[in-house]
Amino acid sequence: VQLQASGGGLVQAGGSLRLSCAVSGTVFKANDMDWFRQAPGRERELVAAISGDGTTKYADSVQGRFTISRDLGKNAVYLQMSSLKPEDTAVYYCHAPQIGRHLDQWGRGTLVTVSS
Repeated sequence: VQLQASGGGLVQAGGSLRLSCAVSGTVFKANDMDWFRQAPGRERELVAAISGDGTTKYADSVQGRFTISRDLGKNAVYLQMSSLKPEDTAVYYCHAPQIGRHLDQWGRGTLVTVSS
């Protein structure tokens, strides 16, 4: 199983980015999927999650600004980020608690830098 995150970059405060996480190497069903981020000098934190039934949850810091979604046809999970703030600067990782018999799967991160 491979998870590949992409879509990061440099954006000004107030701007938007959409991160993508491509899942390969397995049949991608309606698995629970998450986005985490890690800023320099800080611990990795959960940003957004989508469960098998489509229920979503968000960190308080991104509620109302970020949206997680899933496209089973494209084997992908997305994180739409709007009204970005400098404090959103971090490396963003997609994560699957479990896909089939594969547990705790992480993708390579993608760097998001928000300038003030």
